Amino acid sequence: MRHLRRRAALVAPGSDEHKARKALAGTADEVILDLEDAVVAAQKDTARALVSDLVRAHGRARPVSLRVNGPGTEWFAADLRACAALGEALTSVVIPKVESPATLTDADALLTGAGAPVLPVQALIETPAGVAAIDEIAAGPRLTAVIIGYADLGAVLGRSRTAPPDRWLFVQDRVLHAARAAGVQAVDGPHLGIADDAEFRQAARWAADLGFDGKWVVHPAQIATAQDSFTPTPAQAEHARRVLSTLAAAAARGAGAARLDGRMLDEAVAVAARRTLAMSGAQDEH
Repeated sequence: MRHLRRRAALVAPGSDEHKARKALAGTADEVILDLEDAVVAAQKDTARALVSDLVRAHGRARPVSLRVNGPGTEWFAADLRACAALGEALTSVVIPKVESPATLTDADALLTGAGAPVLPVQALIETPAGVAAIDEIAAGPRLTAVIIGYADLGAVLGRSRTAPPDRWLFVQDRVLHAARAAGVQAVDGPHLGIADDAEFRQAARWAADLGFDGKWVVHPAQIATAQDSFTPTPAQAEHARRVLSTLAAAAARGAGAARLDGRMLDEAVAVAARRTLAMSGAQDEH
């Protein structure tokens, strides 16, 4: 399954037209217009109408997703109906605070009933219950990505907002393993600062080294660093091409093994090479 590149997914408030338009005109791989945390209760309906208009105007030109209000809120069903009405202009629906596969099943039913049979969803994992059920959630209907929500999860756990990335390793590994087993993307949640500073760069590099596909960012200044962190270098991409070409040539000769630069190649190396090319935006022809 070929996924959208989500190296840098920029979150913009759905109630602020200026910031939303600025995000849509920027360079993020995906723009996520937020109807949940960024919108007060009195503005939910107005924000829903605003982001619907923005998606219709911009969604076919660039990837745009909507973060809806959470399951159990009075706005959940209306948000999903609005998403369904946007059709192919919308890239996906981001569902917050997913704690069980039942939430995705409910969302699937609402979207199907509203006429959106192919609209993908992403699941935000923001509670201990969500982490505990991540294997089942990752296999849920329509799911294309899971994202860690550090702010809500950290608040429930009592974890310091300044905790370094390695303090989150258990959660990150749980989410990453479940995502890979289910064949969906694993996206690192937003850093809790808005600057492109040393802490943000460390967090982005840490997530990339672990194997995540990308990261949410909350300020345009962070986009370039995130994209750079999750993009292989030209040398890495070229090596991946050589690996696949060498393996293809060996297979054509009927050889059971191949060697490149003094190292044996096998299917595990090929898997890593294909991922490198996918992350670099190259097409894998092998």
